[in-house]
Amino acid sequence: MVIFFATNSRRVKNIETNPSYRYYVPGLVVKLIGGTLVCLIYVVYYSGGDTLNYYNDNTCVTNLFLKDPQAILDFMIGPSPETWWRFDSDTGFPIYFSDKHAIIVVKLTWIFCLLTFKSFIAQTMLLAWVSYWSIWRMYQTFIHEFPHLTRQFAFAILFVPSVFFWGSGLLKDTITFSAVCLFTSSYSLILTRGKEVTKNLFLILVASMLLIYIKPYIFFALLPGSILWFAGVGISKVNNQLVKSMTTPIIIMLSLLSGYFMLRQMSVFLGEYALENVLEKAVVTNLDLKNERYQGSSFDIGDFDPTIGGILSKVPAAINATLFRPYLWEANNFAMIFSGIENLILLSMTIYILLLLRVYNLFRLMFRHRILFFTIFFSLFFSFAVGLTTSNFGSLVRYKIPAIPFFVISLFIINNTYKDMKVERRKKTLQEEGI
Repeated sequence: MVIFFATNSRRVKNIETNPSYRYYVPGLVVKLIGGTLVCLIYVVYYSGGDTLNYYNDNTCVTNLFLKDPQAILDFMIGPSPETWWRFDSDTGFPIYFSDKHAIIVVKLTWIFCLLTFKSFIAQTMLLAWVSYWSIWRMYQTFIHEFPHLTRQFAFAILFVPSVFFWGSGLLKDTITFSAVCLFTSSYSLILTRGKEVTKNLFLILVASMLLIYIKPYIFFALLPGSILWFAGVGISKVNNQLVKSMTTPIIIMLSLLSGYFMLRQMSVFLGEYALENVLEKAVVTNLDLKNERYQGSSFDIGDFDPTIGGILSKVPAAINATLFRPYLWEANNFAMIFSGIENLILLSMTIYILLLLRVYNLFRLMFRHRILFFTIFFSLFFSFAVGLTTSNFGSLVRYKIPAIPFFVISLFIINNTYKDMKVERRKKTLQEEGI
């Protein structure tokens, strides 16, 4: 009730000047429902899993805080091996204590456990509410650029079922998707409007650190599209068409090379996801997820070698697997059926757009709206990375959620831009005919 009244108050305050706020409360409601369903499904259907492990760890840390508040400082800074001995049979023992990525989630969310008196569903709702801020911020950033696509972007960002379901629980995915939205909105505000540069640079840093410490490969996937978006904006400022056509390939190449060297310099933070390790890790992860314990919900895009050629040979299969699988006929349980229906709709939309554009027109549209450099490259590059290293549908439907909104946004922008181009050509033809 507190969440609802606070949210509705903000809607009432803003809706007169910003009609898009009619989606503000419904967007949060479906997110709260999604988080609650995650709790119920993991308890009733799966009888265990990541979100229950995080709940266990949050409860342990909360108990430690109530017993020895000073120990929490050591936990938040470390945790060091000495911190482990602060836990006992009264506090319980955290499952993810030695997992350097998962323990960040515990550090960020245990306070919700304390505030909700150790309620599993209540702390999940609080996390969903807090994470909604950056999602709504990204939605506002996109509709500022495309005010006539308010309804379409609301669907893409707020109402895709798999996104508001898997992106709302007490899981890594909720935090990382929120971080992607924060990174994107802040980057866009700087790049396209030059707005509150210092504040947005700080928010980009926060979002980047969250991604690097929780799921480094998402940050890895963000860079190519971000750099190309930056390059595209720079290219758009060149007025001479000849100079623009000559410098475009050079600027894009230099941008990608700078991204490559940036990743090389960040190897110390990326660890196992560093460039020199990423190819080998892709092969190992893919093979691990084909293990017998995953049978029944696994799929196979084929084996590949840890080489550039071996990886690139799997690009179409990996992207297809992430965006459009499981197909409806591959669904073997209740949860997969819903995912299959969503994937079928997404596949139908994609085929329609490709037939409409005859494929080759896509590149013309990307230069018309520079934001497509980011949305397309991020969604496809991330889909490639996830499809390459995931051979289990249960994992796939969770891992892919950062890509889906950006891919759907791309489809809506492309469809709308193509229609605008047709109208412009028709007007030009009529003018030439003197009508």
